[in-house]
Amino acid sequence: MSKGRRGDKPPEFRPGTWLLGTGPDNDIAICTRVRLARNLQGFAFAPCLQEAESTKLYEFVTSRLKQAPLPDKLAVVDLAPVDELERSVLVERHLISRELAASKRPSGVAVDPEESVAVMINEEDHLRVQVFAPGLQPEAAWRHAERLDDALIQRLPIAWSEEFGFLTSCPTNTGTGLRLSVMLHLPGLVWSEEIDKATNTAQKIHLAVRGLYGEGSRALGDFYQVSNQVTLGRDEVTIQNDVLLAVGRLVQWEREVRGALLRGSARVRTMDRVHRALGTLERAQILTSEEALGCLSAVRFGIESELLDGFEIAAVNRALLLSQPGHLQKHTRELLRPEERDQRRAQLLREVLGCAP
Repeated sequence: MSKGRRGDKPPEFRPGTWLLGTGPDNDIAICTRVRLARNLQGFAFAPCLQEAESTKLYEFVTSRLKQAPLPDKLAVVDLAPVDELERSVLVERHLISRELAASKRPSGVAVDPEESVAVMINEEDHLRVQVFAPGLQPEAAWRHAERLDDALIQRLPIAWSEEFGFLTSCPTNTGTGLRLSVMLHLPGLVWSEEIDKATNTAQKIHLAVRGLYGEGSRALGDFYQVSNQVTLGRDEVTIQNDVLLAVGRLVQWEREVRGALLRGSARVRTMDRVHRALGTLERAQILTSEEALGCLSAVRFGIESELLDGFEIAAVNRALLLSQPGHLQKHTRELLRPEERDQRRAQLLREVLGCAP
């Protein structure tokens, strides 16, 4: 174990746009994200990029961005000198993907001060533009992304086909290159065992349902990401409308189920589940990431449903992020073994939530 200086003040906590807890339907819709896949003319797609060409691509993109800075006061972070812990923090903040964090090729990310924009460089596509908006705001997120996309097209030779649209590394992204996703908190559907029915319904209308950190991740803490799967042959407005309609139905379904969980005999069981979760957070000496997210999900539900008082959603959101391994170690300024993280996590969550010792 490598320890930092205990006298150091922990870094200031900033939740990032995706976890602000504001915006329409924010009790269920945590965040809306627009992601655009873009590639450059004159360079091979990422799977075929040789090391020398990959370096040339990265240097070309970053030099162009520095010559004519993008809107939003974006600052490019070169990932080469960034250690594994800091990369984990960027993943947990949804600013880079797990794939980019593990990449050995020259890569980086351009981020704005509010963390509402993150442009990944040299990922699966040469550029992956991400724009976040709190709550359910697909139109606002798209307008922001469109302005940024126009600025990129003015600075870089973006690969485009009259027949197919934007050319992408994976054919499923070809066309608009747009993936519109909404992160949802769905404890009601999970607790009532209707989540499989809900996800199957979404998949039948060509939506992808993934976990907290996107493709290949599990739905920890009852958080799910819902996004479009098809881009080719569909324009941006159609994609927005399809996702908004489907997510709106899921939000309504979640509200109905939550209402049922708070009526009659079900209310007692729901209260018991919420208070057991709170009791675990108050008393547990060891907490894994998964256990912490499960308990925090229940507490968040309890606050939104007025089953708990004396807690704020902002504190729960802070706890959600600080419970993750990267943030936990950065906050404590210690590199910890897994069992040490579990002990420190239990202590830190009590501090953040103001629970009894």
